[in-house]
Amino acid sequence: MTAIEFSDQLLGLEQSLLKYAYRLRLNTADAKDLVQETYLKVLLSRDKFVDTGYLKAWIFTIMRNTFINNYRHNVLHSTHFDPTDESKFISQAKASDSDNPDSAYSYQEISQSIERMNIKFRVPFKMYIEGYKYKEIADTVKLKIGTVKSRIFLARKLLMNEMHR
Repeated sequence: MTAIEFSDQLLGLEQSLLKYAYRLRLNTADAKDLVQETYLKVLLSRDKFVDTGYLKAWIFTIMRNTFINNYRHNVLHSTHFDPTDESKFISQAKASDSDNPDSAYSYQEISQSIERMNIKFRVPFKMYIEGYKYKEIADTVKLKIGTVKSRIFLARKLLMNEMHR
């Protein structure tokens, strides 16, 4: 695919990208920023694209990953303005849910429910909660990624059913 064909197809996807970005951001200005950032990443990564007919899927994947990375960055680096006379910027870590006496019981209850799960669900689910990626979990427990995802999904369902009793 020539650079001109690539650019034409990229521009042809603008409305679809805007709609998808709006669904992710729910704000027109943020959606346009996400599209612009996606365009930049796509153009900078043009040489990595292998023409297999899946340009649209490749671009949408870049947009989704950009959104997720931005979201994680914003959560980790959230800065709050203190309107006192000193007008300081402070980074405030979110208090743990287990710090609240009302939620400590719930945390304890959830932990017990997880421990009662069948080991084939419990191990991948606990690893996922601890922040491991699907690939890392799959490698550790020697399962396929699809199986790991399925077990984590089923563990969530089991946990929700037990909590709603």
